[in-house]
Amino acid sequence: MKPSCSIVIRAYNEEKHIGRLLTGIFHQTIKDVQVILVDSGSTDDTVKIASGFPVEVVHIKPEEFSFGYSLNQGIRQCKADFVVFASAHVYPVYPDWLEKLIQPFEDPKVALTYGKQRGMDTTKFSEHMIFQQWFPDHSVDRQDHPFCNNANAAIRRELWEQHLYDENIPALEDLAWANWAQKQGYTIVYAGEAEIIHVHNETWQGVFNRYRREGMAFKRIYPQEKFSLWDLLRLFVVNSVNDMKQIGKVSYRLYDSPSINSGSRMNKNWLMTAFEVIRFRWAQFSGTYMGYKQSSAMLSWKLRQTFYYPKQAIPAGEVKSRNVEPIFYSDITGSNRTGRSE
Repeated sequence: MKPSCSIVIRAYNEEKHIGRLLTGIFHQTIKDVQVILVDSGSTDDTVKIASGFPVEVVHIKPEEFSFGYSLNQGIRQCKADFVVFASAHVYPVYPDWLEKLIQPFEDPKVALTYGKQRGMDTTKFSEHMIFQQWFPDHSVDRQDHPFCNNANAAIRRELWEQHLYDENIPALEDLAWANWAQKQGYTIVYAGEAEIIHVHNETWQGVFNRYRREGMAFKRIYPQEKFSLWDLLRLFVVNSVNDMKQIGKVSYRLYDSPSINSGSRMNKNWLMTAFEVIRFRWAQFSGTYMGYKQSSAMLSWKLRQTFYYPKQAIPAGEVKSRNVEPIFYSDITGSNRTGRSE
């Protein structure tokens, strides 16, 4: 019998996180799943830890790696009609994560779904702002632009067979595939209740390289798009100022959720957080500038907003809660129910 879904996880040296993700997967309401770990040459205990779970491991050489190549290699082993993608350093908050993520495929015109992402207590403040901007609480049944994110997403396998992931771009293979699917008349759904925690503990150079890589990929997907020095400076200033306005206003909301330790980051003073904001936004937009160089292309205003522009204000109010008990991770990770440090 076919499993309800196949899950592809890309990993390289993820021993700190892979156990928690797999624990969350096997605490889902959907039990008949196939899990495939695509490992690109880990030198730590990633594969050893994964081997303690019913997981199939696909090995690829580090020099062969691209995001698209690793996905294609994993999907080739999938048996289900629906393929779920999860980064090795994420973990689901609720036991119905998979259920909510693949439910939209009941509509045969849905090609891709993607779910909510939130940070944790070590997440940089501006990253929290980006998560809230990109991944709102409310779902979108028919998205009018191709933004998505393969850290927490699912696709219809039969469409992948028609169009594989681009193995030659350095990032944003998800955006490129979603762009193709929409052009074929298919729909993208954002499933706000399919929530995961995304652990980004990057160095500042790592942040710069991530956005540089994505800028390079964006250039390939939209070859006429321009990102000038003026764009760099303008977007750096606008986003930094917007974040600083939000520091005191939304801190209580960021850390009052099932996934966040409300004590650790609230003790930071405004000046320290503001300095972090400046460093993050500079790494983000200078990295983007280096990736784009002087490429040029037209892209939709909605997509531009999704990637670069902050919302003018984040609505006041409590964090949206669900009448679902979160997954308890303490038996495996030494943390409380959703990974908060004690």
